[in-house]
Amino acid sequence: MVVCSHPQQPPSRELQDFLQRRLGLSSNALNLGLRQAELEQAPLPIVLWSFGLLSLDQLQQVFDWQSTQE
Repeated sequence: MVVCSHPQQPPSRELQDFLQRRLGLSSNALNLGLRQAELEQAPLPIVLWSFGLLSLDQLQQVFDWQSTQE
C-alpha cells in the first residue's frame, strides 16, 4: 500500500488516455488503479506499478511522458 501525506490531484484525462492507448492498459485495470489511488491518496502510476499492472519500463515511460506535459 502506498499512502501519501498530502492529497493528490485526480489523474488527468490525458494521463488516462496515455495509459490505455500507448501502454495498452485495460479499462478494468485503469478503474482499479483509479479507485486505489483515490483511496490511498497516491499517484496513479505508482499505484498501478505497485499492483503489477505496469512494468518498471512502462512506469519510466509514464514519467518521461509526464515530464513533456508540464
